[in-house]
Amino acid sequence: MGVRGRLAPSPTGYLHIGNAWAFLIAWLAVRAEGGSLVLRMEDIDPDRSRREFELGIVEDLKWLGLDWDEGPDSGGAFGPYRQSDRLGYYGQVLDEFIRSGKVYPCYCTRKELRSMASAPHLGEHVPVYPGTCRNLDAAGQRHREASGRAPAQRMRCGEKPRTFVDAVYGRQRYVPAEWGGDFPVRRSDGVYAYQFAVVLDDAAMQVNQVVRGRDILHCTPRQLVIYEAIGAEPPAYIHVPLVLDAEGERLAKRHGHFELRRLREAGVAPQALVGFLGWKAGLLETCVPCPPDLLAARFRKENLPHEDIRLDHDILSLLAGISEQGSLA
Repeated sequence: MGVRGRLAPSPTGYLHIGNAWAFLIAWLAVRAEGGSLVLRMEDIDPDRSRREFELGIVEDLKWLGLDWDEGPDSGGAFGPYRQSDRLGYYGQVLDEFIRSGKVYPCYCTRKELRSMASAPHLGEHVPVYPGTCRNLDAAGQRHREASGRAPAQRMRCGEKPRTFVDAVYGRQRYVPAEWGGDFPVRRSDGVYAYQFAVVLDDAAMQVNQVVRGRDILHCTPRQLVIYEAIGAEPPAYIHVPLVLDAEGERLAKRHGHFELRRLREAGVAPQALVGFLGWKAGLLETCVPCPPDLLAARFRKENLPHEDIRLDHDILSLLAGISEQGSLA
């Protein structure tokens, strides 16, 4: 089987320049190999996911010049392509994990259990679970449930370190304490964890190459635990450096001034942004407008930069100036 990659945005806000960077690299890494690309909406967070954001994301990706072979708008053999439509499948796998003892009920109340529907990012504290409910017997479980406490479900991780090789940052090794030990895969209110859903989806959709920001590099061991549990081969990982603002802060969806739709409204041409990002990726010698397909022929994952990209204060003016130049097309 050839390379199968994915674009997996969360419709919890509009795309910004940092998202465009990661999705462009993901697209190039597939198209450079003549592979196929999946668009999957990771709308598992019921509190923040909105349909208008999904529509905006599709519009932004198409504006950039990115396409896909399978997705919510185009169908495919591995659908459905929205996580909210895959909850039954997650439940089937979790039931099997419960029967086999791979997970156990946890009655602890933690901030982690309230935020687990989103991927934790670099610098966000992940407490080490002390194993409070790991060996709780049936009587102890009944006692807690009789008091009205509904359980989350936690994955048993054991003590084995997990290792993998990242295409950009090389060999990685993590012990359980570094990823928080036993981690939740479903909240007490029934919401599934990002870590759980993304692995089940990637495995079911035969995704064998994952590109994402280095801020979730440390999430990978948790996902390896789940891959082991379902008996599937993990994908090849390409973690890319981050796009930071002028003060060195990681871009987030709350930074509305970096949203692609606002750049578009300001008259920035899509090929200008693609050319700027391609230049930062080392694919262009000069910063000039360029469509994505011309970058694909130049793409080499081993040549991707290791250092984060810091945007200038006048990034809008810079992109507007690039827009006025002649394109490589």
